[in-house]
Amino acid sequence: MKETLDLRGLNFEEGYIAVMDKPLSWTSTDVVRKIKSALRRLGYRKKSKVGHAGTLDPLASGILLVCIGRATKMVDALQAEEKEYVADVMLGATTPSHDLEHEIDRTYPWGAHHAGSGRRKPSPRSPASGSKPRPSTRPRRSTGAHGLRTGPRRREVAVRQALINIYEMEIVEYDLPRIRIRVRCSKGHLHSFAGPRDRDRRSAAGRTSPRCAARAAADFTLEKSYELDEFLENLQKLETK
Repeated sequence: MKETLDLRGLNFEEGYIAVMDKPLSWTSTDVVRKIKSALRRLGYRKKSKVGHAGTLDPLASGILLVCIGRATKMVDALQAEEKEYVADVMLGATTPSHDLEHEIDRTYPWGAHHAGSGRRKPSPRSPASGSKPRPSTRPRRSTGAHGLRTGPRRREVAVRQALINIYEMEIVEYDLPRIRIRVRCSKGHLHSFAGPRDRDRRSAAGRTSPRCAARAAADFTLEKSYELDEFLENLQKLETK
């Protein structure tokens, strides 16, 4: 059972980790900015440090660790810990970003290429472990001849390889072509993991991740997290510093 949130008597500058349930459509930076603004209203310095230990995309919900004060020194260590996600994967469709931030650009016959279900524990040589490129299409500002911003536009950028280790993967439920998986993995982007690999393109199959929820990070779990509104309401009840 989740404990009642009680922030009384805390000196946030000494260090505090807020275990948040990030709302859908919010960025991780949005959450940090909201908490930092609330702390400033309580009298904490403008330069008080607030940061998150791992980015969740706007279309992902779930656990987000927000480190405050001296706890920001733990960000790198927390990011390096194992993560657990539950994600919906749609077979037979792809988007440029591997999630629904973009429209579906290709569809494939999926039935003949995706078979099998159940629990999977990848070996070191398993295709589930290895370098996975992040999506190549990203918002970017271009510059003119004199280095001036000419406005936002989308362009192809170099793909950065990121090593992601999949420690455990399990099919939780399925209603084909949609499947729901639970993945325990290292630091990385699960929506990119759901994207097609080269051999999938050769076999005319594809997949994309329409929904993702982070359920665990380090020793923190979603069951013991707090809604952002609940956390902010408790901050408002505190006396001005």
